[in-house]
Amino acid sequence: MEIGIDTFVASRNSGIVENDEIAISNLLERIEFADKIGLDLYGIGEHHNKYMLDSSHVVLLAAAAARTKRIRLTSAVTGISTADPVRVFQDFATLDLISKGRAELIVGRGASVEAFPLFGFNMDDSAEIFTEKLGLLLHIFSNETVTWSGKFRPAIDNVGIYPRPLQKSLPIWHAALRTPASFTRAGELGLPLMLAIIDGQSSQFRPLLDLYKEAGRDAGLKKNQLKVGLHTMGYLADTTEQAIEEFYPGWVQSMSKMHITPKTKTRFELDLKAKGSTLLVGSAEDVAEKISRLSVELGGITRCCFQMDYAGLPHEKLLKSIDLIGNKLIPLIKSRS
Repeated sequence: MEIGIDTFVASRNSGIVENDEIAISNLLERIEFADKIGLDLYGIGEHHNKYMLDSSHVVLLAAAAARTKRIRLTSAVTGISTADPVRVFQDFATLDLISKGRAELIVGRGASVEAFPLFGFNMDDSAEIFTEKLGLLLHIFSNETVTWSGKFRPAIDNVGIYPRPLQKSLPIWHAALRTPASFTRAGELGLPLMLAIIDGQSSQFRPLLDLYKEAGRDAGLKKNQLKVGLHTMGYLADTTEQAIEEFYPGWVQSMSKMHITPKTKTRFELDLKAKGSTLLVGSAEDVAEKISRLSVELGGITRCCFQMDYAGLPHEKLLKSIDLIGNKLIPLIKSRS
């Protein structure tokens, strides 16, 4: 199983950091550290608001590529509904060249709803736009010279699209939250699926993952071709009690900002320790056990990424958590495989 970190890069307006320049500098330091201690990947999302600094996520990933040697670098997620698939391809192909073949791409309809009016698209058309643009993006990845026409982008007539990535087949994952059509589409296309979880129980997501695998089998794919990754909130400390104490206050504030009714600390602790919980907050030992259990409950996962930004944790604590993931959690996960 691959273990990594996802981030949305909190800005000074989030109340977490004082200076945007420092926030980006700290991010690159964390990615460089994660590379050195053996994490498998680091992902950067895409949003277009004052609370997050990831609007130009490929630029950040390229900066990280220049400072790292082995860690895979991916989006977490790229909202292709409001982007030009040609530019998305060119950006990630260039990232792949800079990183010497370490780039990956996770595509989705985009949770950043402010991007639709910003780039001149109608949110009501988001599903149709995404389907069309994903089809074009996949076509570009498979064909150096492209002829294509659609509804939401000008036609392309026998044009070569460059540069080409270093990897013969640069990985493209399909992100999904709760929309059944997303799971079905990913299965039909044979794309690995990244399940994004904000909160909830594993039992809520298992039927959707079964839908993904059923669609893939109907499309003629084998079981080992249908990979599932898990993106969920998480944080490690020396003890589970310490992890809860440090993670909970900022998590409550973030839930409130997203208009999700926050839980009391007692309820949070009960839910965290309950069977089916998808929150990966605790000691390395407790989180390793939970990841193993979640993999069984979700029908098998091949990748697990921790989203720690929502808790408003300072840079030093995030470094400590990454250290625990690299030096304690990953060896425990490997010993169970």
